[in-house]
Amino acid sequence: MAENGQQRKAYDEEAASIAEREEGRKKRMKCLAYVAAFAVFQTAVILVFALVVMKVRTPKFRVRSATFDDFQVSTLVTNASFSARMNAELSVENANFGRYKYQDTNIEFFYQDYKVGEAVSPKGKANFKSTKKFIVPVDLNSANVPGDVLGNELRQQPWIPLTSRATLKGKVTLMLIFKKNKSTNMNCTMNLNTSSRQIQDLECK
Repeated sequence: MAENGQQRKAYDEEAASIAEREEGRKKRMKCLAYVAAFAVFQTAVILVFALVVMKVRTPKFRVRSATFDDFQVSTLVTNASFSARMNAELSVENANFGRYKYQDTNIEFFYQDYKVGEAVSPKGKANFKSTKKFIVPVDLNSANVPGDVLGNELRQQPWIPLTSRATLKGKVTLMLIFKKNKSTNMNCTMNLNTSSRQIQDLECK
């Protein structure tokens, strides 16, 4: 009986030891699983941060609208002409998670390949995930356009197709530390309606 008791005790101790080791193994596996899950989560966070926050996007430089203080037009077929004082509302749209600080630049307006106006866009900055809007005056005139060319245009339709072009240079600052040079081009088309004295069909690429 004593021997059987000792055997049972030894068996119980061995079983307890095995159970203890198994419990320890499960705890270690659980701990490793937590560490692995945290590592995956941390990697995902870093990846999202790199792809979304730290990615530098090209800002958009556009003409948004325009009003006129003065508008003169002659629709003579052989000697058509126009002149206008336009107040163009421009915008710099910054989709980055950092400030975009840009330089001043010239904006040129064309009818076909003829330059009909120029404006200066002042230097400034667009805060992160925001759009900076401002107005610049533009003096438009057809002095460089042959009168018969413009006359033929106005004989077919009561508007003058215009194009605005510019290159805006600046820097995007991320996390107040990282700076990246970034330029953007303006390429907008619009129709100058000679009847309503308004801009219509404005589109920017």
